[in-house]
Amino acid sequence: MTIAATIDRKLRDAFAPERIEVINESHLHAGHKPEFNGSGETHFRIRIVSGSFAGMSRIARHRALNELLRPEIEAGVHALALEPAAPGEPTRW
Repeated sequence: MTIAATIDRKLRDAFAPERIEVINESHLHAGHKPEFNGSGETHFRIRIVSGSFAGMSRIARHRALNELLRPEIEAGVHALALEPAAPGEPTRW
């Protein structure tokens, strides 16, 4: 299973989202470090709308996502761009 698929499954199980996108953006970061060519699964954008986020601050939402995905971060995911929202809140996607 890919890292993106693992992240998607974990988010679905934990937050039962109405909408979700897990986007591998690793290729956008090629050359940021000499040893990184943009291949693999190291940089992700996570867009998620879930009732679980209702009443939570933006910081609390980010902490919940980071805590859930801690094993992936410790295993080599370098960056997560997080876009969590509760139902009815505006999103950019």
